[in-house]
Amino acid sequence: MSNSSLAVPNPVTFEQAIAITQALLTEMESGSLSVAQLQSTIADLVNSENGARGFFVTYLTDDRSLADVPSTAVIQALQSAPETVAELLVKNLAMSTAMAIAHRRNQNEEMAQGSDRVQRRTAKLIHQVQLPEVDQKAKKLLHSVATGTGEYQTFLDRWGYDDEQRQRIGAILQTIL
Repeated sequence: MSNSSLAVPNPVTFEQAIAITQALLTEMESGSLSVAQLQSTIADLVNSENGARGFFVTYLTDDRSLADVPSTAVIQALQSAPETVAELLVKNLAMSTAMAIAHRRNQNEEMAQGSDRVQRRTAKLIHQVQLPEVDQKAKKLLHSVATGTGEYQTFLDRWGYDDEQRQRIGAILQTIL
């Protein structure tokens, strides 16, 4: 695979970011990628919301174990865009928590386990990136969960999370604060 498949266009679409991240994971798995190129490609992706969304949806859900043990290069690349990365990590933690509940209600244990894995991977990234912005956003989301108001109320309402899901989101947020 040529390095051109890892070039991140500016602007990058969500779909392009998914394709680039899939190519990146394949290169990571084969060990044919330099640390500098890995870090540079991820930093380019997370520099925009579309790029970061595409990166996280692909990286966190991938069947390979690469995301279970994030490398220093991955962590440092994520730290390069603290606002975007923090926002998406906090939302991914909330969404995977809520979706695990929804999947179990629908007797879809396989999908629930996938959501559990995304939740574990996201929590691990949160602990490793050590971004103050994550704490700030997690506190704001926790406030919205607890009060039904605030900055993240629209997010919670848009996804239609019920009381049990909001309680579980609040509990997982408290574990990272």
